[in-house]
Amino acid sequence: MSQINELETRITAALDRIAQGLEARQKTGTETTGDEVAALKQQLEDEKLANAQLEERVRALRDKLAAVEAANEAGQSEQSQAMRKLDQDLQSLRKANQQLRDNNQALREANQSGVAEPHLINKSMLAELEGLRATRAADRDEVEAVLAELGQVINGSTDPETQNSKTEEA
Repeated sequence: MSQINELETRITAALDRIAQGLEARQKTGTETTGDEVAALKQQLEDEKLANAQLEERVRALRDKLAAVEAANEAGQSEQSQAMRKLDQDLQSLRKANQQLRDNNQALREANQSGVAEPHLINKSMLAELEGLRATRAADRDEVEAVLAELGQVINGSTDPETQNSKTEEA
């Protein structure tokens, strides 16, 4: 019970001090209060303006990030497409090489038996040509995949934001 009385006394004293402070403030005049209010309003407007500018910068950064992510996705798509094409050409190369090995084995067997068969020679030459074409296509696709990767690296290094952040870090 004594705690309640003590708290009540403290609350009453605090309320009295608040009332005295309000009376003193009213006695000092409205000019100071008006100036303070005007200054506070100006500070509030300044903070609102700064907040709006920061929000605009955040929005612009988010837009740039979305554009960079879209470019990365497009680059990855191109790269994966180039890799698929390279894989297909390598499969074709393996198949052509296997045909060439099979035809050469048949030629060796025909030569050992003393029977020269022209259709086996033609078949072997066609397989060899197909192997050369597949090798050329695989090489071309490999070069295109490397060029696509280099293009991404070059595009990444020519991005102004990337260069700015690199120069700021240094």
